[in-house]
Amino acid sequence: MIKEKIDRINFLAHKSKTPEGLTNEEKAEQFRLREEYIKEWREGVLQTLDNTYIVDEKGNKRKLQGKG
Repeated sequence: MIKEKIDRINFLAHKSKTPEGLTNEEKAEQFRLREEYIKEWREGVLQTLDNTYIVDEKGNKRKLQGKG
């Protein structure tokens, strides 16, 4: 996610805590940006796990297996 979008998420989060709050359009934008951020974060975690190997006491490497 690009820095400008993260900055916008942070701006909206801070603004939501002010007395004026967010407009309906800003709330929708905040929701959309958060969903995008979470989606990219999950993809990054899954990519990291796909490239993770377990090394046993004998030095054998095996790919980390998923639960499902």
